[in-house]
Amino acid sequence: MLRLAKENPKRGYRRIHGELATMGITMAASRLWAILKRHGVDPSPRRSGPTWAQFLAAQVKGLMTCDFFHVDTMLLRRLYVLVFIHRDTRQVRVAGVTANPVADWVTQQARNLSMRLADQASTAKFLIRDRDTKFTASFDAVFVADGIRTIKCPVRAPRSNAICERVIGTIRRECLDPMLILGRRHLEAFLAEHVEHYNAHRPHRSLSQRPPATSDATPPAIGDVDAARLRRADRLGGLVHEYRMVA
Repeated sequence: MLRLAKENPKRGYRRIHGELATMGITMAASRLWAILKRHGVDPSPRRSGPTWAQFLAAQVKGLMTCDFFHVDTMLLRRLYVLVFIHRDTRQVRVAGVTANPVADWVTQQARNLSMRLADQASTAKFLIRDRDTKFTASFDAVFVADGIRTIKCPVRAPRSNAICERVIGTIRRECLDPMLILGRRHLEAFLAEHVEHYNAHRPHRSLSQRPPATSDATPPAIGDVDAARLRRADRLGGLVHEYRMVA
């Protein structure tokens, strides 16, 4: 019974009961339902499609996510940042910074990203976004023209865009929280430097402690560690340190 339910997720209780009957296994339908229910097997409509986690895992190589976050400057002005991240490689792209995220501006950032993806022969097939009103139909149309399907997050389900939320949290903790931002140009400069550090050097647990830009390369193992060969490079005015072993 459990094997039939697992291998045939679109079959309901009655269909499984009928399949058992064709093999000469007779039992009351209520007994079958009770056994399947006790083992956590829901009726067919509730298990006919992949879960959200299964969908993400199956489409990981062609999946991007995006979101907005805001930054308050020293002059009490609020700026909005649009960020994208590729789910598989973890590469981050800051699309733009503005004080007025109107529909025309958001659509133009989508066009700019689309041109960059075309130059890099991107394999993106899906874009996950939330239901923020800043994302308009024209924003979605830019990606649809490139064969990228836009998927909205379920209502009141912030975990469905957890990867992008974690990236935003990392940017805040490592870059923005310890700094006083003066204005848009200051913010753009700091974000550009942090994104370069994030993509080119920062290790990621999901990538076996390798940075996104070199996730396919394995650094050579060092047998004899000499402290004199250790070099430190400061980023973001000394907020972030990068370490390398020199020859």
